[in-house]
Amino acid sequence: QVQLVESGGGLVQAGGSLRLSCAASGRTFSSYPMGWFRQAPGKEREFVAAIRWSTASTYYADSVKGRFTISRDNTKNTVYLQMNSLKPEDTAVYYCAADLISTLLNRQSSIGSWGQGTQVTVSS
Repeated sequence: QVQLVESGGGLVQAGGSLRLSCAASGRTFSSYPMGWFRQAPGKEREFVAAIRWSTASTYYADSVKGRFTISRDNTKNTVYLQMNSLKPEDTAVYYCAADLISTLLNRQSSIGSWGQGTQVTVSS
């Protein structure tokens, strides 16, 4: 199993940017697709973005396309989420996860490795 630790959250004004990081340890990081999810107060956790181990393929929720970019550095065992043009509705706890790409995209409840989450708050 992969151990995941997120960082980089904080308070930012609408229109601003943040970059989240997720450091992985444990089983071979570069073998796993990685994903970002978020959960706003009173709402279910939702998919944000995912990336295959080769970085050749990335996936995004419609709500963040064109504003967020997922990337990874296998030499540092780290995946990133660059968030630009932030909106108040992006306010949530952001989690990273590692699993098969089909699981990340379609079977969130089956994901085996989660980080502890990092808070992102966007003020209007």
